[in-house]
This record gives sequence, C-alpha cells and structure tokens, in this order.
Amino acid sequence: MGKADRIVVTKRVRHAPLADQMESDEVVTGSGRTKNRRKKDSDVTNDEYVGSRLSKNILAQARQQQQALEESHETPEDSDRGRRSHKRDRMQTSTLASDSEGEDFEESQERQEYDAENFEIDEDAARQMELFMNMKQEQRKTLADIIMERLAAKSSEIKTQFSDGAHVEDMDPKVAEMYDGVRVFLSRYRAGKLPKAFKIIPSLQNWEQVLFLTDPDNWTAASVYQATRLFASNLKERMAQRFYNLVLLPRVRDDIDEYKRLNFHLYQALRKAIFKPAAFFKGIILPLCESGTCTLREAIIVSSVITRNSVPYLHACACMLRLAEMEYSGANSIFLRVLIDKKYTLPYRVVDALVYHFLRFENDRRELPVLWHQCFLTFAQRYKQDVSEEQKEALLKLLKVHNHPQITNDIRYELNNSTCRESSYQAESME
Repeated sequence: MGKADRIVVTKRVRHAPLADQMESDEVVTGSGRTKNRRKKDSDVTNDEYVGSRLSKNILAQARQQQQALEESHETPEDSDRGRRSHKRDRMQTSTLASDSEGEDFEESQERQEYDAENFEIDEDAARQMELFMNMKQEQRKTLADIIMERLAAKSSEIKTQFSDGAHVEDMDPKVAEMYDGVRVFLSRYRAGKLPKAFKIIPSLQNWEQVLFLTDPDNWTAASVYQATRLFASNLKERMAQRFYNLVLLPRVRDDIDEYKRLNFHLYQALRKAIFKPAAFFKGIILPLCESGTCTLREAIIVSSVITRNSVPYLHACACMLRLAEMEYSGANSIFLRVLIDKKYTLPYRVVDALVYHFLRFENDRRELPVLWHQCFLTFAQRYKQDVSEEQKEALLKLLKVHNHPQITNDIRYELNNSTCRESSYQAESME
C-alpha cells in the first residue's frame, strides 16, 4: 500500500478579505486580537490634539508665569501674605503626604476645638473648694519610687511580686544600654515611628522595670501620648491601671500645675486612656478624688474627657457609686455632675447612694460650694422620678439647711413637680 499523497495547504494571507478566504481550501478561523496601541505622548507628531502629560506641563508653566507676574506687581504686605499662604500650602501638602503626619493633621482639627473651649475658673468657687481640700498633701509616688522600694526589700519578697524574679541589677548590660538609647530618643521625640524595643515593653513580664529604664519623667508630651496608645492597646486592665496611675496621672497634674493648662498631646493621651474604662476610672479619676488635693482646674479639664467620650454604662455606675460614698471634696461634685448629665438609666442602688450623698450634709454647717448646688440641681433634673417619697421629703428638708439664692428654687421646683418611683411603679403595673 503506497503512501498517501501529502496534502498541500495553501497558506492564507492574514487580513485577507472574506471572499478570498472562502475561495481557498482552508477553514476560516479567527485571525486573533489585534492591539491598537496608542503612541506615547512624547512621540505624538499629530497636530490634532495635545497629550495629557504635555498639557499638565503647559498649565504648570502658565501658573508659574502668572504667579511671577503677580509677585512683580504686589505690595510688600501682599508679598508677606503670599509667602505665608505658600508656606501654609506647603505644610498642608507635606502633612497629607505621610500617614503619621496625616494623623497629626486630624489631631490639629481637634486641637482647635480643645483650645477654643475656655475653662472659666471662678475665684469664689475655687476659694470654697479649698475649704474641703486636704491641706496635708502627701508626696505622690512615682514609678521610680516604687521600683526602688521593691529593690530595697528582701529578695524573697521581690520574687513573690515579680513572676520572673528578675532584678534591674541582674539585667543584661546590652539590654540596659539599648533602653538607655530609647530613653534619649523619648526625651526628644516629636513625631514619627517609635523604636521596636519600646513597642515590646507591654509584652514583657517585668515591663515596669524596663519602663523605669526609659525614665518616663523626662518624656516629651508626644512620647506620653504614643506610650498611652501603646499600653492601652496591649496591656490588661490591671496593668493599664498601674501605667495610668504611675505615669500618666502625675504627668498630667504636673503639666496643669506648671502651665495652668494641659498640653494637647497629654489631653489626647487622656482620651486614649478611656479606651480601658475600668483602668481609667481606677487609675485616674478615683485616685484624683481620693487625694483630696484635686484643684478646680484639674477637675474641669479631666472631666471634659468624660464629657467628650462615650463611657460604658456599668463602669459609669460603679464610678458614681464610689464617688458618692467617698469623703467629699469639690472635685467629687464636678465628676458626679458630668456622669449624671450623661442621662444613664441608673439602678435604684446608685440613685439611693446619690441621695444619701447629699443628705450627709444636713448636719454640716459649712458653706457648701456652688458646685455642690449645681450637682444637686442636675441630679434633681435627671432622676427626680427615681427617688422615693421619703427621700423626696428629706431632700426638700435639706434645702432649708443649705440654700443658694439662684439654684435652690430650681431644685425645689423640680422635686415638687415630679412623681416618685412608687407612683411610677403603680402606674406601670396598672397598665
């Protein structure tokens, strides 16, 4: 059997007309996708249009020429204004260029809001608050003091307090040298990234000792803000409470005492600290009120953090209950008023504690500060329907002992024109 004749296929011409392809012996197939690539703008020789890149360059040159013409004819005042505007535009452009600086730009908007709020300090109210303040100011313990006390104790006691039993003296010299460099960095920090050696501190078992090596007393305000963000996010409630109480609170009080206002970065650190509400109240609010030395300025600034941020219901109730049972100081009225004004649906136990808080002053013949009367009025406005009939009569009797010419009448009006909780409960049961 002979070989089959070789079939010769005529090669079709690409892009041939359809009629020519049908006349050939080949099967008509697709010729494939052809790309019509545009030439680059730099290679354009057609005069019908101008490329986008070239048009941008033309517009940029036109703006520069227009600006040069305006600068040649402007007055010296206009020149200064133009330079300031140009500088401001460059600052905004550079701010939006990076993520870290973008965050600073958002905080600058909040800074305008914070600076715009004027905390008016009434001299009479401050003088009245001093009557209820503890004049024997106890020296506050810092983190360094606590660490040195622990190092001075017996080694067995130190091992029971620290899980790993490590001492600062026994720390590796290389580690101590590394954190000494971190200390220098944090004392000059303004913006940017933090060292990785500092970011791992919350994950260490002896984080207090390592933090002591960085010397928190010499941190910049920006360093305190970044450290608060780091520790609030990575530490547990109990550990975060210690950081707030030993590092953040002393720094805030010292800054207010020295400059009569609070640095913006420290104020933002307080707002970040409320991310852990239990640690915030136990590490900042309650120690501040228990000290008996909290000034009117400190109480107003710190309480504004609670006003601007959302506080969980249970934590607010626990704080109000503790403040109501605490020995009275002027700061208590400020924090109680702020928490009452948040209009929580309080349990009767907290309402009763607030009522007894005011009734304690029935036998106190001292002139109470205006802040106490304002807190009393806020309580009457918000929770007048949650008090019992006996409590209502006792509060009305209290108004005869402690009277304020402008506030007491409003309190009496709120109490007299309200229904007690027994009446409200009976009405609900009948429905």
